[in-house]
Amino acid sequence: MSLPPDPFENDPARRLDDGGGSTAVIEREEQREYTEPGDSERFSHYVRKEKIMESALSGEPVIALCGKVWTPGRDPKKFPVCPTCKEIYEGLSAPKDGGK
Repeated sequence: MSLPPDPFENDPARRLDDGGGSTAVIEREEQREYTEPGDSERFSHYVRKEKIMESALSGEPVIALCGKVWTPGRDPKKFPVCPTCKEIYEGLSAPKDGGK
């Protein structure tokens, strides 16, 4: 019968068997999003508020109504609204009873 693997085997904070303290270096790979300037970079896009909040916590990208995928990080008030997002949003908000 063998012992299960130590879940803290690679934990940099665990102590070594010699009883002394140790220091560890955690290497982190830098991730940058490289984009080419284009029309979609000049607009604020429509995304559900809860998706923006999830992205702020997790760092995961979001998908706008127009299909643009990006990680939010700028003030949307500084840019005009994406015309495609606006058109889709207005179509979603249209009354279902046949009115205008």
